[in-house]
Amino acid sequence: MSQQRGPTSDAPPPGPVPVHGAPPALRAWAHALGTAVAGFATMLVVATLGLWAAGAADLPGGAFPSVIAATVVMAAGGSVGLSGGAGELARAHADLDAVPLSVTLAGALVTAAVFLLPLRHRAVAGTGELLARIARTAVCWLVILLLLALAASHDFRIAVGDGIAAQLGADLGATPVIGFRADLPATLGVGLLWVLALLVLTFLISRRAPLSARLLHFQDSVRPPAFAMLLTLLAYAVIGLVIGIVELFTRGDPAQTFAVIFLGLPNLMWMALGIGTGGGWVGHVDKAIGLPVPTALDQVLRTRGQRTLDLGALAAHDGRAWLLVAVAAVVLLAAAFVSAVRSPARRPAWRHAVELAVALALTLLTVGLLTRISARFGLSLIGVGNLGGGLGNAVTLDPQLLRLVGVGLLWGLVTGFLGSLLARRVRHPGEVAAPEPPRGP
Repeated sequence: MSQQRGPTSDAPPPGPVPVHGAPPALRAWAHALGTAVAGFATMLVVATLGLWAAGAADLPGGAFPSVIAATVVMAAGGSVGLSGGAGELARAHADLDAVPLSVTLAGALVTAAVFLLPLRHRAVAGTGELLARIARTAVCWLVILLLLALAASHDFRIAVGDGIAAQLGADLGATPVIGFRADLPATLGVGLLWVLALLVLTFLISRRAPLSARLLHFQDSVRPPAFAMLLTLLAYAVIGLVIGIVELFTRGDPAQTFAVIFLGLPNLMWMALGIGTGGGWVGHVDKAIGLPVPTALDQVLRTRGQRTLDLGALAAHDGRAWLLVAVAAVVLLAAAFVSAVRSPARRPAWRHAVELAVALALTLLTVGLLTRISARFGLSLIGVGNLGGGLGNAVTLDPQLLRLVGVGLLWGLVTGFLGSLLARRVRHPGEVAAPEPPRGP
């Protein structure tokens, strides 16, 4: 008769066992903090390189760190407001609404990759666990964003002329001062939505992201087209990077090219995607403001009044603009093929077409919202007119959202159907090769 053994001193304590000497809760918060730090560190590096190439390091009054912080705040979904004044006689007007998408894209990719590291070997996870991970990461993200928003503050004095004009402005107390400050409530509110949207998209796109059991049946219809749209956006960014590298060796202003690459490359290339599919933007650029943009785009916008920026307007200045249609066709067809290959076998072609149409329409809608630009500066004396000639300037660019959504649906239907047909002879996930019939003697 065997005897039961009581608990010995070598038995492990009940409950979860700490790994590497740290409690699980502490390790979870450490990973959340590491995710947020990695994302913001990446954005700070990219923003610093871009602003340095643009000449922001020479700004007076030690403004460079504050400008970097403001750029990262805007890239992370925050809001930076401009304000100004010129004593009692004059008033400065300014506003800025733009997203440096090079900084945003780099930070988003690193944040998503680090967030998935502890989950990459799991197929299923509980809903509570996933929500807890997202919540911890969002809290750490908001804390760092708050610190950067507090640092995004500076004032500049603007000279209205030389000699007598400058002296007169000083004597009258009309030397203009313009500064920028992060709008804390808007920054934290939109910044929270930004990081939550990023983490949700991470689960929608990546195969390495585990889902709860209730959501598993959605992954076959959502993840392939979502991944295809990510590939599309990254493909356009890579194409733009190649063009930028060529520009570095063929043009005489490498600093300007570097500034575009590290600050606004996706802004230009994702607009090229929208224009190549038939979408459009409306805006203008005042003559006194120089932008490092393609010549044809500059010629279209640098006119009086609002102008529509689309394929026809660009082609009127440069016939090579029609190449945007060919590039869009190749990239979107390749993305549709990848989406069909990653989908379950025997899925009808019409369903691939519908799924890709919805995905592309949402993608172009997002591209339109992210690429809008509004930058204005004006100085009025006693409430009338502009003072200082070139001190009253504006850059505006607004997307035609319904047009972008419409062309997205059309292109998605066509390329999704064709991509499904091309993928029929390619093995799909979960397929098992049919056994070969036995050979006769």
